[in-house]
Amino acid sequence: MVRLAKRMRFITAIPLALFANVLLVGSASAHVKWFCAYDVAGQPVGLENVLCPDFEMLTGVSILALMTGSVLEGTPLALAMLQALNRATAWIRNNVEIIARAACAAFFIAIWGMGGVLLTPELKTDSTVVGAIQLGIAAGMLSRRTMPLSALGIFVLYGIAIDTYGLFHMADYPVFLGFAVFLALTGLQTNLFGARPIDILRWTAGITLMWASIEKWAYPEWSYPLFIVHPTMSLGFTPDFYMRAAGAVEFALAFSLVWTPLVRRIGAIMLAAMFISACFPFGKIDMIGHSLIIVALFAIIADDAQSKVSWRRSWWIPFAYASSLALFLGAYYYAHMALYGTTVL
Repeated sequence: MVRLAKRMRFITAIPLALFANVLLVGSASAHVKWFCAYDVAGQPVGLENVLCPDFEMLTGVSILALMTGSVLEGTPLALAMLQALNRATAWIRNNVEIIARAACAAFFIAIWGMGGVLLTPELKTDSTVVGAIQLGIAAGMLSRRTMPLSALGIFVLYGIAIDTYGLFHMADYPVFLGFAVFLALTGLQTNLFGARPIDILRWTAGITLMWASIEKWAYPEWSYPLFIVHPTMSLGFTPDFYMRAAGAVEFALAFSLVWTPLVRRIGAIMLAAMFISACFPFGKIDMIGHSLIIVALFAIIADDAQSKVSWRRSWWIPFAYASSLALFLGAYYYAHMALYGTTVL
């Protein structure tokens, strides 16, 4: 009984800490490259400064929160929560294909209407061919038969963006490739080596957001002008700590998307709340730019696929999370060093 009581206190305390962090960093979900000056080739903050006591504390809280959710998996409480989610998201789940097609069509019509945009607001182009491809992608959403062609169009735009801005810059946006694969597989009514279309979309969304969270640690100064325009955004914290917290929460929630059913659905709810809340202060550019990933998150929230989860799996989280964190930090910094000649430390 004593052990059970301790476990319950553990279970109830940590999500509250994570939820508080989510409230603190919601506004930081605006993509800084869309609103502030940036220099992708500039020297990032050295790893010795990133890996500070605040970073270690925030990482520890993230691991405990993820372990809490994982421990819940398979319990009666978790089953009740999943059943409630299934009932609440039934309409989305039954119409996820129509929602995705409508959102994709609206997104590409919107950026075509903006003019001179490849895929996101900071990716500029003068090509008239790009506009034609964007309208073609939108038109392809009218039928399942043409959805694979629209997916091909997204790959073409991504390739043009890589040629123009470089692979490192476009590492911010693999979710577009995931969305393209989702559309192609859905249109063909098939899976990819046993992986469902929603799984591909979920994994690429997680990778996208984990990579983006590293940027908040590597280049916190890019966001500083936002604190001048929106002084209440930091809630009294220093900009440095705020950006560390923003990166930690985003990485933890992004990691949750590749974990167990309850953890990933709760993580997707929190991420969707963050992105939607950012649309109010940052306006239609943020709303348009994040519309596809918001749709992806709602699809993840509505996904009722179940898997057998052992309580012992929760003890893998510290290793899996630390490994993922080290992998993304290392990949970001060493790729940047190789491409731009910057230093790591």
